[in-house]
Amino acid sequence: MNYNQEEYLQLSGLQHFAFCRRQWALIHIEQQWQDNLRTVEGDLMHRRAHDEAIREKRGTILILRGLSVSSPTLGISGKCDVVEFHQDPAGISLHQEEGLWLPYPVEYKRGSPKEHQADELQLCAQAICLEEMLCCKIPEGALFYGETRRRVVVPFTLPLRQQVYTMTEEMHQLYCRGYTPKVKPSKGCYACSLKDLCLPALMKSKKLDSYLQKAMEDDQ
Repeated sequence: MNYNQEEYLQLSGLQHFAFCRRQWALIHIEQQWQDNLRTVEGDLMHRRAHDEAIREKRGTILILRGLSVSSPTLGISGKCDVVEFHQDPAGISLHQEEGLWLPYPVEYKRGSPKEHQADELQLCAQAICLEEMLCCKIPEGALFYGETRRRVVVPFTLPLRQQVYTMTEEMHQLYCRGYTPKVKPSKGCYACSLKDLCLPALMKSKKLDSYLQKAMEDDQ
């Protein structure tokens, strides 16, 4: 199945969806958002990745920043922080460049590697978009974390790719229904920028800690 452009959802929403389906729905269906220190610092990091020259060359690596991508099969569109093109026999031809070049997406993140796979899924979705647009196969990319100042290589395995397809399909289903999932408490609620909107009564009564603790114990 291919989606029409007017049906495309935001690629960046996949990260929200993987972290918490309710958070994704509050942002992308109900159009609610609140910044906290984490989101502000993360936004600044993305701006720095996009603000520099759109295209530059460092030795045998060609770097494009803020590249717009989309996928009709996933029904998503967005921008890549950075796409490096490495000279590779398995690559593709590029306008005004000699040789063959293989795309290598790099996503910039504020913090450190996480327990869940939200970052990896977002990066893999970028790779699938690039593959469809450029007619090539991208085996891996990288996540750059601001706290550790290191890259983490992400292989785009078949299970990871399948998870991207499954999640984007579920995103479209929920979006078409206009449905916001109910609260499912987790440790991530503490740092969520939407906790005041998601759990307003609990935040006012200052009982969030005990509520989350009980809910997570009941879920075990």
